[in-house]
Parts: sequence; structure tokens; C-alpha cells
Amino acid sequence: MDEIKRHMQIPETSFFLFGPRGTGKSTFVKSLIGKDTLYIDFLDPETFRAYSAFPETLLKTIDALSPKQVIIDEVQKVPSILDVVHKSMEEKKIRFILTGSGARKLKREGADLLGGRAVYCRMHAFTAGELMSSFSLDKSLQTGLIPVVDRSKDPARTLSSYVDIYLREEIQAEGLVRNLGTFTRFLEIISFSHGAVLNVSNLARECQLGRGMVTGYIDILEDLLLAYRLPVFAKRAKRETASHPKFFLFDNGLYRRLRLRGPLDIESEISGPALEGLVGQHLRAYSDFALPGAMLYYWRTLAGNEVDFVLYGGKTFKAVEVKNTKVIRPKDYNGLVSFGDDYPEAGLILLYMGTVPMKNRNIFVLPVEMFLREPGRYLE
Repeated sequence: MDEIKRHMQIPETSFFLFGPRGTGKSTFVKSLIGKDTLYIDFLDPETFRAYSAFPETLLKTIDALSPKQVIIDEVQKVPSILDVVHKSMEEKKIRFILTGSGARKLKREGADLLGGRAVYCRMHAFTAGELMSSFSLDKSLQTGLIPVVDRSKDPARTLSSYVDIYLREEIQAEGLVRNLGTFTRFLEIISFSHGAVLNVSNLARECQLGRGMVTGYIDILEDLLLAYRLPVFAKRAKRETASHPKFFLFDNGLYRRLRLRGPLDIESEISGPALEGLVGQHLRAYSDFALPGAMLYYWRTLAGNEVDFVLYGGKTFKAVEVKNTKVIRPKDYNGLVSFGDDYPEAGLILLYMGTVPMKNRNIFVLPVEMFLREPGRYLE
């Protein structure tokens, strides 16, 4: 199977590379290994035991090998190693590349996050632009774009086991929650909030848990980069806006796996959030890779006017609406028209499941697959 070239831009200085399990962090950093590189993998049991017991071993190894670059995979498994890394960065001109599935354990154990000496980078699931000709919109809407899933011979089966493996290895093994069964039930319930405004009180009631516990569970998902919250865009607001964020799981496949489906479910109730989430994960990835300073928001007024995504920051100001339909109706423009009235500086984009690109006044109407394959053409 051909290797997929990732689009992320890495700094020349030391950096953290965080991302959920299965997103290809190890594969990516291994491609950066040169003849003067020391590679340490904490997923290897023997290596983990050695450095857990004596993290200062790193100093001795560096003195012996004199590497110009040190890569440490799954750094969160040995938080104390960061004190040694910090010391090495101050005393020697070495570039450190540190990967992990989240900084929660590092922060919880009071680890030194290198005092800002390392840039924070984020590894996303695949994008359509990275997959190029092998990208399938239909497939990505069903099983998502997590690399370990997408590259497997049986994506559906791999996706089914992904949540179980993640729960066991990341959440249970690290002791992040006391009751794994309760947390599993929470995951099923919060999947219904994918692409929706987050109401913690309602979630707590449905889960039969305290509001504080539900908030803590959401924080765990975010810290492990399994989910994210979109704040409301309210800069120079001319109308009163909503206050609650929207919630998304980081990959559409994860949403499909967690979202239980039964005879009473309507397909559009599932496929609509799936499409919106797929666009959202592409916008997050592209803004990280190519739009420095841009942040992702959504827009919603108390009167009910709404736009799914707003990219704002640096030189970027775009509003993106996603419609799970092959035929655009006049009312589908309402949110973008209202946003354009309030923010005439913004570029307006409507994505739909049709095949014909067009322009309606100042709104670009684009097939969603066309946009996902070349987002830079329309966002820059």
C-alpha cells in the first residue's frame, strides 16, 4: 500500500506532536529519522521500564551518542523525562521531537512542558487532499479518515475495535476515569451531540450523572484530542449571539461507531451531522497546516440565524455552511446572507452534495467533495 504524504508543516526547532491513537504520529516522525537521530519508543516495554525507573539515562545516552536530533514516541507515558529533556535543551544544541496522544497526563503529574521551548503541533486524521485519488467521500462518511482505519484491509472491523482498544489502553490504563462502564455510556450519549450546540445540563440528565462529572468527561475527550468544542463567533457582533459551544468528535468514523442506530432513527439525522463533522475536521486540519493564526468558530444568533463554520484570524475570514442535500433551496442561503449582512468582509461558501459549482450573488456554492480535495483554492 502506498505511503500517504502528510501535509502538515513542521518547525525546524523542537516540537511536540500530539494526536489521538492511530493518526500516524509514529509513522510520521520515523520518516524524520536521520543518521544523527536517537529514537526512543515508550511503547516498547523494555524501553518504558528503563526510562521510567531512571529518566536520567537519557543524559548518558546523549553523551555517548552525541545525536543532533532526539525523537521520543509516546512521551506522556514517562512524564518525568521532560525534566531531562529540558535540561538537555538548555545545555546542548539538540532538536527534540516529542509525540503523544495528549498532554493531560503530563499536566496532571506536574510535568514541565519545556517552558515554551518546543512548538505545539497537532496530528489530524487524513484529509482528502492527502489521500488524493484514493479518497472516497462515501467511504469517509461511513468509516472516517483515521489512518489506522482507512489503511486497513477491513476499515469497518478496524473501526469497531478502535474504541475498545482506545478505552482500554488510553483511558482505563491511565486511570482517567473510575468507572469505565459509566464513561462508555457517556460516549454513546454524547455522540448524539456531534455537530450540535452543547448543553451540559441536558447531557448530565440523560447520563444520570452530575454536571461536574459530565464536564470532566468532556474535558478528558478534549485533552485526548478525541473531541473539540467550537466557540461562537462574536467579534464586533451586531446581533446578540448564543453562548454555548458546538461539540464535535475529532473524526467522522468515531462518530459513526459511537452513534447507536435503531429502527426509529432517520438516516438524515445521522448523515447530516456526519457530513458537517467531516467538513469540520478538514477545516481544522487545513487551518493548522496552512492558515497561521486562523481559528475555527460557528455563528448563531439568538434569533436563530446560524452558519456552521467561521474561519477567522490572520488573513482569513470565511463563513462555511454545509447542506446535506443535492438540491439547494432558497432558504439554504439564509444563514450566510445574514452573516454577510453583518460581516461584508467575509467570504461566503455553501457546500452541498450536488456536483455543479455555481455562484449566487456573493456566495460560492460548491460540491463538498470538490472543496475537500482543494480547500486552499477557496479559503486563501
